[in-house]
Amino acid sequence: MSGGEAGSAAPFEAVVEPGGFRFAAPAKQGLVKSAQLAGLRLPSSCRNGTCRACICKLVSGRIEYPIEWPGLSAEEKAEGFILPCVAQPRSDLVIDAPAARPLTS
Repeated sequence: MSGGEAGSAAPFEAVVEPGGFRFAAPAKQGLVKSAQLAGLRLPSSCRNGTCRACICKLVSGRIEYPIEWPGLSAEEKAEGFILPCVAQPRSDLVIDAPAARPLTS
C-alpha cells in the first residue's frame, strides 16, 4: 500500500472488497469522488452524508468527516459503517462495498 500517514502529499490507497478494486484516495477528497475519478462507481445519491445510499463498512484503515454530523447512528459507527460520499481517508484503507462497479462509457 502507498499513502502512509495523513499529511503526506501522496494519496492513500483504497481497496474495495469483495471486487478487489483499487484506487488512489487523496486525503482532502471524499471516497466516492476519488473512486469515480478512478473509473469506479460506488453507490451514492446526495453526496452530503444524508441519504445513506453509499453506506458501507470500513474493514481497515482510518477516515474522517469534514462535516460534524454524517447520517450514521452511534451504533452504525461502532459497527464500522461509514458514508464514503463524505468520508476522507487518513490512511490506506479497505472498504466492503459489494455494489461497487466499474464505470462504463
